[in-house]
Parts: sequence; structure tokens; C-alpha cells
Amino acid sequence: MGQVTSEIRSRHKKFIEKQHLFFVATAPLSENGHINLSPKGMDSFQVLSPNKVAYLDFISSGNETSAHTLENGRITFMFCSFEDPPQILRLYGLGKVILPNMREWDMISNYFELTSSVRQIIVADIHRVQTSCGFGVPLFDYNGQRDIHKKWADKLGNKKLEKYMIENNLVSVDGLPTHLGKHH
Repeated sequence: MGQVTSEIRSRHKKFIEKQHLFFVATAPLSENGHINLSPKGMDSFQVLSPNKVAYLDFISSGNETSAHTLENGRITFMFCSFEDPPQILRLYGLGKVILPNMREWDMISNYFELTSSVRQIIVADIHRVQTSCGFGVPLFDYNGQRDIHKKWADKLGNKKLEKYMIENNLVSVDGLPTHLGKHH
């Protein structure tokens, strides 16, 4: 049923590439801090090597992943199949944020099609890959990606997007600084 490995194998990569949705989870060190679990789509995930992944992180109402990776690095990704065959795949690792003004940006951003609403790239070194059956995951039909985020970002434009990030993305819900907060 399930299997644990220390790297992303070719069959794992193929499974990841077929999924239209993934989830990312992070948590602060504080026992009273809020665990973050976010759904992600928009063809934003890339396997860079057997032990490294990255995803485009778009401007949104919060920036918990940035705050948690800055504080402790812990990150988990989950992919699950909503069609046959059923399967769940989790990637455990240590994440970090790459901002457009950092030297790694040019190298990592080449793996993606960038849009104006990308605020950062999350990169993670993976040390554990775990599969499980996914028998309890329901079947769904995929109807496509939403275009609402792109339209929203295009309508705001770069200056208003920057203002939005300053107003909404510099600290976590628990008051932890984000990478953006450190650079403003």
C-alpha cells in the first residue's frame, strides 16, 4: 500500500506532474501558533531533482509559508489523485523562500512561466517521500484552472500589487515576520 523513500523517484515525479492540485503545510514552532494548510494549483510546482522541489507562490491574502519557513523551515507537500488509480504522495522537507531580488531567482525562475502576481518561489530540500493508498479520496472531474487570480493581478497592476503585499504579506497571522517583511 504505502512506501517511504528518501528521494523523489521517476514514478513519483510522473504522479506529481499529473496532478492539478497540491497542498502545502507549514507550522510555527509555538504550540499556540496556527498551522497553515494551503491548496495550490495553476501549474506552479516543479521537481528540480530527486531531493529538491519548487513552486511559484502567488500574491494572496496571507504569507504563512514564508513566515514559517523563515522561522523553522519545516514544510510538507501533499498530492492526491482524484481519478484512478487512487494514491496520496507526501514530500517532507525544509523550505526556503527565493525573492526576485535574490541571486538564486534567475536560476530557479527559469523552471516556470512567470506572471506579475508571483511574489516569491518556495524551494524545498526533500528528505522523505511517502506514498499511501488514497482509497478514501473521492473521484472528481477536472474542469480546468481558474483565471480569476490573473485577472485580479492584471487589474491591480504592479504598484497596487506591491502596496497589497506591504499591507497583507509582511507578517503571519501569529505576528511572525515573513521574508517580504525582512526586506521592507
